[in-house]
Amino acid sequence: MLKALFALPFIAFALTAAASAQTPPAAAADAPPAKPAIPAAVAAPVLPPAEVSSNLANRLTLVLSNGGTVVIQLRPDAAPANVERIQTLVRRGFYDGVKFHRVIPGFMAQGGDPKGTGQGGSELPDLKAEFTTIPYMRGMVAMARTDDPNSANSQFFIMFSPNIQLWGKYTVIGRVMSGMDAVDKIAVGEPPANPTTMVSARLGDATVVQAPAAAPVPAAAPPVEAPATPAGG
Repeated sequence: MLKALFALPFIAFALTAAASAQTPPAAAADAPPAKPAIPAAVAAPVLPPAEVSSNLANRLTLVLSNGGTVVIQLRPDAAPANVERIQTLVRRGFYDGVKFHRVIPGFMAQGGDPKGTGQGGSELPDLKAEFTTIPYMRGMVAMARTDDPNSANSQFFIMFSPNIQLWGKYTVIGRVMSGMDAVDKIAVGEPPANPTTMVSARLGDATVVQAPAAAPVPAAAPPVEAPATPAGG
């Protein structure tokens, strides 16, 4: 599956809720395993504490091929492991030249896959979910994942507009501080005909290190699912 944003339409949710009140039939012997449960969201402040915002390592700057610059305030207080992953990959130069491969107007712009298809990631292991109560407002940045909550790796998305359906279902890693005009100009499409790329991604401390040799990717590694527009999106 591709990395995705999953959301059920209201009618489908209502039907699912109604069906759950009935006695379910016995599961077939060859039934697929149940999907992992969404972990409970942890309470977190909307604004970062002073010690986070004053640390330059938590300031991510993206220079885009459309001529714009985007500055993101990272939130290690809300998602320490996921933010550390972003910082590690940025310092390796992982995101330099990477495309925004799926961009849906009024919803979000997703990037962070070096393959540019939504099926790639880094050689590092997937991350556990760090879901919080931080709302999905315009400019919010979060990690993309499959239907497994613990599958975020390197892909992330930036919200064009608020979306209540995503609250507590994806790991928020930060919010755009400046440059939303550049985000709004990211080329749209699934994939875009002429995708916008991240020319460079740097932290405020501007440290870049060489990545270790990547481990070979298993030939049977499953793909990951691209984002789907939520109901009404």
